[in-house]
Amino acid sequence: MSRSRSPLAQFERHGLKPLAFWLLALPGVWMATQWYSLLSGSPHDLGFNPIETTHRFLGDTALYVLMISLAVTPLRDLTRWRAVMKIRRRIGLAAFWYALLHVMAYLGLDLYIAAGMSISGMFAGLWDDVVERTYITLGMLAFLALIPLALTSFNFMIARLGTKLWRRLHLSVYPLSVLAILHYSFLAKGNQVGPWIHGGLLAVLLGYRVFAQLRRPQDGQQRSA
Repeated sequence: MSRSRSPLAQFERHGLKPLAFWLLALPGVWMATQWYSLLSGSPHDLGFNPIETTHRFLGDTALYVLMISLAVTPLRDLTRWRAVMKIRRRIGLAAFWYALLHVMAYLGLDLYIAAGMSISGMFAGLWDDVVERTYITLGMLAFLALIPLALTSFNFMIARLGTKLWRRLHLSVYPLSVLAILHYSFLAKGNQVGPWIHGGLLAVLLGYRVFAQLRRPQDGQQRSA
């Protein structure tokens, strides 16, 4: 049996992207069902403060998905599974959407509903928080850096920008990932384990890229020899 007709090849061609979509959508579906249960008076898992739970959950999910997107290239290199690159942009877009929902929950649930602000007061409150609270400053910078990456994650935008410029633009995912980790670190109160784990994982993922980049000239010289 040729590889193009093997079950794995068929899965990579027809099943990988839909599976990735639904796996990435699961946290959002779970949150939607919890809010449906809350509003309908049924038991739910949002706790005594559903707004804070929602806000934190969406932010955590955005960070997790962002880290997964950074792990795709090392996974390809270490396993030689090239098909995983087909879903890298999809994972990155999911990170953006969860980050967007995180910001919307902060504006709509925290400021508009919980704090009882008007729409204009909501944005004024956002600006005050950006200026006065370091973790919100870092989080908003990371989110703003995600926007151009999300807008250019489509084939027609890659063709319009050119592959070289598109790749340079998307290198900003590395500094924005650092900002996201710092946002999480400043948000956590006290010396908690979570920020250290995420920071260490990010250091490994970025360190791998530096190591791979340094090895590239050596590999080229060996091939020439």
